Amino acid sequence: MYKFLIKRAEAVIEALPYLRKFHGNLFVVKYGGAAMTDPELKDKVIQDIVLLNLVGIKVVLVHGGGKEINKMLEKKKLKVEFVMGFRKTSPETMKIVERSLSRVNSDIVKLIKKHGGFPVSFSGRKGGLIKAKKLLVNNKIDIGFVGEVDRIKKSKIFKALKKGKIPVVSSIGIGSDNKLYNINADTAASAIAKILEADKLILMTDVSGVLDKNGKLISQIDPGSAKNMIKKGIISGGMIPKVSYGLDAITSGVDRVHIIDGKLEHSLLLEIFTNRGIGTMLVK
Repeated sequence: MYKFLIKRAEAVIEALPYLRKFHGNLFVVKYGGAAMTDPELKDKVIQDIVLLNLVGIKVVLVHGGGKEINKMLEKKKLKVEFVMGFRKTSPETMKIVERSLSRVNSDIVKLIKKHGGFPVSFSGRKGGLIKAKKLLVNNKIDIGFVGEVDRIKKSKIFKALKKGKIPVVSSIGIGSDNKLYNINADTAASAIAKILEADKLILMTDVSGVLDKNGKLISQIDPGSAKNMIKKGIISGGMIPKVSYGLDAITSGVDRVHIIDGKLEHSLLLEIFTNRGIGTMLVK
C-alpha cells in the first residue's frame, strides 16, 4: 500500500519543476477529436484544464465540433461534402454548424464549472471575438460560409484571463458582412496563440504525434526537419495541416507547439508535467 502511495508522491515531485517553470504562462489548447465525444475522456480533459488553471497557468480553450456537426447534418439529411479538406458550408449548413458548436461550447462550460473552474464563453456571435474573412480554396474555389481568421479581439481574452477565468472559444468568426463563417479549429487556435504570444500551443488529435518513416513517435522536432519530412512524404495526410499550423505558430512568436493524442487519459498533464512527455513537441 505504501509503495503505491510513494509512487504517487514521486509523480507529484516529478511535476514540481514544471509547475514552477510554467506558473504564469499562457497556453492555448485546441480541443478536438475523440476526446470531445467520449464522455469519460471529455471529463478528464476538462479536469486537466481546470487543474492547469488552478496551478497558475492561463489557459485558452479553442474547440471545433466536426463529429457533432456531422451527426446533426445526417439527422437533417443534409449532404456532407468536403473540398480539399474544407467542409462545403451552405446557409442551411452554417445554421447547423452554429447550433452544434454552441451546444459543444455550452457543454464544456458546464463541465468546467462542475470541476471548480470559472469559464467565459465565446461562441458564435457571443463576444464577437473572431473577425473572419471568406476563404477561397486555392484563392478561387467558393465553398460557402467557410472563413479564415482576419483578426482577434485579444483584449477580451486578456480581460478574462486577468480575472482568473478560462476562455472557451468556438471556431466561428463574424465577417465584415455581419454573417457567420465556419473556421477550422486548428487554424483558429494557431491564430489565437500567435496574437496572444502564447508560451504553448497544444493541438489535441487522435494520433500519438508525428511519426518517423518507421512509424516511431518523434518526441521533438524543429521546423527544418518537419518541412523536410513533409517534402519527403513522411509527414502526410491530416498531419500535414497540423504540423503546418504548428510551424506557423512557432515562427510567429509561440515558444512551443505540442501535438498530442487526446485519446490517452490525462494526456495534457502527461505531456506538460512529465520528463518524457507523450506527444511531439515542435521547437524553434
